[in-house]
Amino acid sequence: MRIVFMGPPGAGKGTQARRLSERTGMKHLSTGDILRAEVAAESELGLLAKSFMERGDYVPDSHIIAMIQKHIDDPAGVLLDGFPRTVMQAESLDQSLQAVGLSIDKVIHFTLNTDELVKRLSSRAICSSCQLPYNLISNAPVNKGVCDKCGGRVLVRDDDKPDAINNRMNVYETQTAPVLDYYRLRGVVEEIAATGSPDSVFQVLTQTIRLG
Repeated sequence: MRIVFMGPPGAGKGTQARRLSERTGMKHLSTGDILRAEVAAESELGLLAKSFMERGDYVPDSHIIAMIQKHIDDPAGVLLDGFPRTVMQAESLDQSLQAVGLSIDKVIHFTLNTDELVKRLSSRAICSSCQLPYNLISNAPVNKGVCDKCGGRVLVRDDDKPDAINNRMNVYETQTAPVLDYYRLRGVVEEIAATGSPDSVFQVLTQTIRLG
């Protein structure tokens, strides 16, 4: 099974994808997590991606597509989180899948109002050393600015600061939303309201993809 998770930044795609991966054994491919790891390692891809990510812009398609193609035919199934973000990426993904006799089975679109999205994004933080995520409202480190796990600095990512949030929302509306229309024509889109607790959203998700 190949499932695409879509929705604006802060809608909880990553949280739900990780839970579904643990439940089913499907491979969770998060382009954001992979790219942030490359930035931390100061690899060639990471250095290239850093300037785009700090502005809240998307990394060029060619690099993302090459990364995804390495994993798309995993026999356990794949959960795509953060990809495709443009129609060109969606078309390239379809071509890669068709080449190995596969297709996208379902697109889950998580919806949330703008005010709630801004609140969620601006409260996110991450350890600069071990990459452990925090929520400054519901899951803040015991000592302000210090990671509970490794003692590293806990920071709000540049792409979660107010100016970058506004830019990310604009980028999403102009570049990613048309991808929904692309998949709607194929009849594979399911809408899920990303309100409520992560548990309640996950329950709806498992029912939607018929896991019981």
